[in-house]
Amino acid sequence: MELMMADADALNLYVNYFLAILNTPLPQHYDPDLLAQYFVSRPHILVFRTVQILFAFLVGAAKVQMFKKASLTTDATHSSSVSNEGFDASQYMVGQLLKDTFLDLGPTFIKVGQSLSTRPDILGSEISEALAELHERVPPFPREDAMKIIEGEFERPVSQVFSYISDEPVASASFGQVYQGRTFDGALVAIKVQRPNLLPSVLRDIYILRLGLFTTYYLLQLSFVRKVAKRRSNISLYADELGKGFVDELDYNIEADNATKFLDTHSKYSFVMVPKVLKQLTRKRVLTMEWVAGENPRELLSLAKGISGSIAQLSEKQKLDAKARLLDLVNKGVEASLVQLLETGLLHADPHPGNLRYTPDGRVGFLDFGLLCEMEKKHSRAMLSSIVHIVNGDWASLVYDLIEMDVVPPRTNLRRVTMDLEDTLGEVTYEGGIPDIKFSRVLGKIWSIALKYHFRMPPYFTLVLRSIASLEGLAIAQDGTFKTFQAAYPYVVRKLLSDNSLDTRKVLHQVIFNRRKEFQWQKIAVFLKLASARGNFRQNTGALPERKGLDVSNLAEISDASSLDRATPERAMHTANLCLRLLLSRDSIVIRRLIMTANHKSLARDLISKDAAIFRALLSRALADVVCQWMVKVTALKQLRDRGDDPGLSKEAPI
Repeated sequence: MELMMADADALNLYVNYFLAILNTPLPQHYDPDLLAQYFVSRPHILVFRTVQILFAFLVGAAKVQMFKKASLTTDATHSSSVSNEGFDASQYMVGQLLKDTFLDLGPTFIKVGQSLSTRPDILGSEISEALAELHERVPPFPREDAMKIIEGEFERPVSQVFSYISDEPVASASFGQVYQGRTFDGALVAIKVQRPNLLPSVLRDIYILRLGLFTTYYLLQLSFVRKVAKRRSNISLYADELGKGFVDELDYNIEADNATKFLDTHSKYSFVMVPKVLKQLTRKRVLTMEWVAGENPRELLSLAKGISGSIAQLSEKQKLDAKARLLDLVNKGVEASLVQLLETGLLHADPHPGNLRYTPDGRVGFLDFGLLCEMEKKHSRAMLSSIVHIVNGDWASLVYDLIEMDVVPPRTNLRRVTMDLEDTLGEVTYEGGIPDIKFSRVLGKIWSIALKYHFRMPPYFTLVLRSIASLEGLAIAQDGTFKTFQAAYPYVVRKLLSDNSLDTRKVLHQVIFNRRKEFQWQKIAVFLKLASARGNFRQNTGALPERKGLDVSNLAEISDASSLDRATPERAMHTANLCLRLLLSRDSIVIRRLIMTANHKSLARDLISKDAAIFRALLSRALADVVCQWMVKVTALKQLRDRGDDPGLSKEAPI
């Protein structure tokens, strides 16, 4: 009896233990260990979903093999954002099949595909380009479910929360969909409602994805996955990165805080529009924001090409107006990306055209703040240097920039990386001092080297570059002559001229001087000309703070007369005057400090050259004026003139 009682107690202990495990609620945040404890006791949940996922991917793999055997290739005429001459049609086809598979598997895998589309360092540029199509319209869920979620979050009927909600969603995404609504005080708002039962399915799918990637990494038995990934690094950690971000996106209170933070950080830039959050109408699964009235970039592109669903035939004026608005959006979008990258360090983490709007007042509006990415200062400085080094063709310095960005890992053979960069980018031609090459092509070449040496691109790096490349794709689709480097470099130049920091002076030193600390006058002329370029950026956009005494717009007149011996005397004198005013202004301390470090022999040789004659004359006149004013003050001639005691010194006579 004692043995039987002991067995009964042990059995009761085990039963209570397993009941406690089964009654443990699903974690509300992403924790791999807690998820493992939860799902290990519920294997049936994992089994059914795993079978469904495996079947979907096996069907996709079978389709790939069928296409290969039939020797079929995809049509390369698609909207390109990172394409280059080495475009691989078969890889793009794999990406299309992956896209269809993700759509069939539901919201979590759609979001995974969207995230992977910004990581060509993991999958390659062709597959990432195909997955970027997942950012387009996703199938919506029923309106009845959305209304039930709103009522559940606010604990009252929808009619008591909003005075009006549209019958159909105006946009549908992987985790939610947006309705147009109106508050009781008459404000037009965007109401974002989360899909029903999303948290359990997201945590389940991410846990299964993590198990699959973990198994793939150690066993490497799935040839399809290995061909797709093209990586030998541990990609199982990517599931943790996705899981943490996805679960945070499921709490719209976090997204509301992100939007407010982004608005506060960028409110001083007049060309950026960020909608305000209505906190009193926001809950965990419902987000209410100010309605952003504006045009979608792809709609503008269609209008510029003469395609419109509402207008039968567009006039030439309407097409030209749409083209002008599109290019203005691209220019301001590039500038906004550079502001986030080089100024604020707070990046929008979902940079694709669907999250941009061109407002009626000519601003670029941002949408969707589920995730933000914060950069370190050293990364911003390294990115600034890298743009300058690409423009200057200094590939050795670019490698060290990539090290500062944490792209190139330790113990990498830097000499081999530099040689590969020179081989792939050394063929770049220059026009007016600017690389005559698409930004996306440079990006594609850097990706190829990153894949070869198994670099891991930091999130901020891929986000910003993907954003600029997407904007370039929109612009080139309408204007084949658009050059992103030419659009972005004026901002970089102004940043260098206005930021008096040690790191900025180092970059400017590399622009102005050669290795012997001699002035590179040709590069300086190009540098000043780009600083004043108005074709892409306007000085009053607010991208950089206004600087008294340094009128950057006047630099155009300086750069236009780069060869003074061929200029008219009046033009040369005016240009020299502008140069002197620039050098003597309070805000030109950066340039003056660099001149003090120049090679004195080279500087003296330049100053006594024929081309510098007008500058010598102007400098002599300025010095004579200073000496004369001092003499007048010392000898009291000013008082004599003012009293009129000396008839030879009239008040109107010049000093």
